Amino acid sequence: MLPYATAAEAEAAVGRGMTWAEAAWFRYSAAMPDYCLYCHNVPILLVVYTLAPLPLALLELRRRHLLLPHKLQPGVRHPASAFLRCYAATARVLLLAVGPVQLVSYPAVRAVGIRTGLPLPAAWETVAQLAVYLLVEDYLGYWIHRLLHTRWAYHNIHRVHHEFTAPMGYAAPYAHWAEILILGFPAFAGPAIVPCHMTTLWLWFVLRHLEAIHIHSGFKLPFNPTKYIPFYGGVEYHDYHHFVGGHSQSNFSSVFTFCDYIYGTDRGYRYHKASLAKLKEMAGNHVEKGDENGFGSGKQD
Repeated sequence: MLPYATAAEAEAAVGRGMTWAEAAWFRYSAAMPDYCLYCHNVPILLVVYTLAPLPLALLELRRRHLLLPHKLQPGVRHPASAFLRCYAATARVLLLAVGPVQLVSYPAVRAVGIRTGLPLPAAWETVAQLAVYLLVEDYLGYWIHRLLHTRWAYHNIHRVHHEFTAPMGYAAPYAHWAEILILGFPAFAGPAIVPCHMTTLWLWFVLRHLEAIHIHSGFKLPFNPTKYIPFYGGVEYHDYHHFVGGHSQSNFSSVFTFCDYIYGTDRGYRYHKASLAKLKEMAGNHVEKGDENGFGSGKQD
């Protein structure tokens, strides 16, 4: 709740006129307790989870031929029942496991210095904080992911997430409730180290959720702008991890690739890529030799 009764008081406290974003934030949050603002996280994530994977899901169900050339595992086709089962199970975990944690974790958010007041952070500050959060979460998440692939943790917790060997967007947060809670720690570590505004915290969780949905989509689309992000793993990188399944000891990083490279856990993936490239080269050479011998040229003796 902002300590200003009017916009004029808020502008006097800031020492300048409010921007349109700050004026909108003032109108929305002035009379709302900070606790209620923090509790927006679960509804926001549920809306993102519901809507973000929907376009590709509908296309796969109704116009599959349009996406088939870009599907990484084209031999796998998920029926509508699989989408509905995945969505229902994940929504239940978000509401029954993550929801209660949100209700009781506000003191920790307040203790680390997440603020709700004015002024709003500048764009450069928000971008810098999000970059730090991505790096922190990626590093901590890498080691937690490796631990989840130990025998006990995989059998009792992580195997739920790997039920989809050919993932889809709705399978991004599909996991055992304990895994969802465990992965909340690296996600919150960045904001705890570098405190931010509540709007940045919302944006961070939305960004991380969208990134997870993206790498689980199962489609390598040609117009994807993330291919310009340095060291970004992407869809193909994580799809291989699911394809290998429970025995996978490769591609543990969720966002970037440098942890897998530094600690040598991308060797299986690099070998797989090299083998595919060699097969493609051999197939190309075979076609060229066939053309030289008159095969496939349309000529007849």
